[in-house]
Amino acid sequence: MDASEKITVGIVGASGYGGVQLVRLLLEHPQIEIAYLGGNQSAGKKFAELYPYLGHRFHHTIEPIDVETIAERCQVVFLSLPNGVGYKLAPQLLEKGCQVLDLSADYRFNDIKSYTAAYNVERDDEETMATAVYGLPELYREQVKTATLVGCPGCYPTASLLAIAPLLKQGLILPETVIIDAKSGTSGGGRKSKVNLLLAEADNTLSAYGVAGHRHTPEIEQICSHLAGVDIRVQFTPHLVPMVRGMLSTVYANLRDPGLVRDDLLTIYNAFYRSSDFVKIVPNGVYPQTKWTTGTNLCYIGVEVDPRTDRVIVMSAIDNLMKGQAAQAVQCMNLMLGWEETVGLPKLAFYP
Repeated sequence: MDASEKITVGIVGASGYGGVQLVRLLLEHPQIEIAYLGGNQSAGKKFAELYPYLGHRFHHTIEPIDVETIAERCQVVFLSLPNGVGYKLAPQLLEKGCQVLDLSADYRFNDIKSYTAAYNVERDDEETMATAVYGLPELYREQVKTATLVGCPGCYPTASLLAIAPLLKQGLILPETVIIDAKSGTSGGGRKSKVNLLLAEADNTLSAYGVAGHRHTPEIEQICSHLAGVDIRVQFTPHLVPMVRGMLSTVYANLRDPGLVRDDLLTIYNAFYRSSDFVKIVPNGVYPQTKWTTGTNLCYIGVEVDPRTDRVIVMSAIDNLMKGQAAQAVQCMNLMLGWEETVGLPKLAFYP
């Protein structure tokens, strides 16, 4: 595709945190024109009513969700909708020639049975699901380039999979020993009011949830199994921390070869991600912080080895709304359209 050609883009589900991140990013993208914003409860409202800080730059009104209107105006469509909604729209948009990026879990699974078991949603679009590509560019870059439908992973799978992928791909760990401990800011719960996300509830406390049964577990296991070439089961526990945005995932596993040291693994990680502009491996004895990633599409990874237990510990930090959601979707869009995957994406956070 001609790099000078402006592409028209629509965002369905524009009023949530994923939607506003997309608007913010695409306003700065040199090759994109936002042609449509869609929503249900927010339809008829000006976007600046919901997010006044963009009022001087962006004057669109959110419209009712209508497939004909979307397809008429847009070449690329982002679905930033709750789980179990996007799959009703994606097949129709694809049929009309749109390229679709779904930010929900609807197209992250290989088969409908696995999705239904995790999300309790019955559906019958097997043919469409079979065409979807998992939108983690660092692992599936070439597949994303030729895709028309991408299921973009969320924050927990993104941070966890980037941390563990080199270990599984190289067969360096005992797969049955994988433990993932992940912590997210409250924005991961979305913009709708929820008691557990109120300031009085979430501040000054730290809590686990979805223990031994979080719905992201089978998604993580699916990709881990593909990377390792064998069936993988992981122990995954998410936590809510009293900050707005950011995610830290700490992965533990037993090394297959106890003789491996930290320097060996850093060499392996640097080689594995040598072509990935958004993954940064930090030096010996440095451990990533979520603040480093705020507002960017970056993932910082730190590696440590405990010779006493023969375990590797990998720490992965991302912005849950960016690399864990909207910015990664834009990264995928860039690849789908034949552009440099870094176009229009922030590469450095402001600090502190």
